[in-house]
Amino acid sequence: MPVRTSGSKKLFRVLSGLFIFSLIFSVTAVAQTPNFDQLKDKFDEGLVFRAMFNQTFTDSYTGEVTRSEGQIWLDKVRYKLEADGQVVVVDGETSKVYDPSRNRVIIDLYNADEDDFAPSRMLSGIDTTYTVSEEKMDDQTKITLISNDDFAVFVEVEIIIDDQFRPTEIRAWDISDNEIVTTFSNGAFLKPEAGLFQLAYPDDAEVVDMRY
Repeated sequence: MPVRTSGSKKLFRVLSGLFIFSLIFSVTAVAQTPNFDQLKDKFDEGLVFRAMFNQTFTDSYTGEVTRSEGQIWLDKVRYKLEADGQVVVVDGETSKVYDPSRNRVIIDLYNADEDDFAPSRMLSGIDTTYTVSEEKMDDQTKITLISNDDFAVFVEVEIIIDDQFRPTEIRAWDISDNEIVTTFSNGAFLKPEAGLFQLAYPDDAEVVDMRY
């Protein structure tokens, strides 16, 4: 089974998988889902989820697999991602990507309406199109989200959380039946630190500012 190694393509896959978290922010559960509600509350309280991750993206048509690993920091609006030799920071207003191999920074305005994987586009109407259920598994809980919308980006998502409501695995299938599996280790909910969602890079880095 071939493995894609393109840096830009791998980063895109990681970012698309990362936005699965946005389901947590927007789905309104109508069933009795106390653990799902507790997970949402962590983000609503302004906490940051930090974890190491491993991710595989399996193309349903070709069988090709993209593998990525790194570290993420994520709150309800912002995220920071270190993966595959690049650092990405989105603060809700701007996006910044630093590529150490080229010593180059790309800065752009972040416009969710122009981002195919932005929460605002992905989650249009999601409150009514997703059903949520949860199942207890020893000291873990499996939360299942299923959409009845033919145009939903993700048709089914399974989130495994531990007894402290920390995600340990997210498994998702998109509209093309591609599968994204992300496992987390050393996960923790933390209070936000000053400067966490700022991008640090060398003074001699080439800066490409797309905002002007």
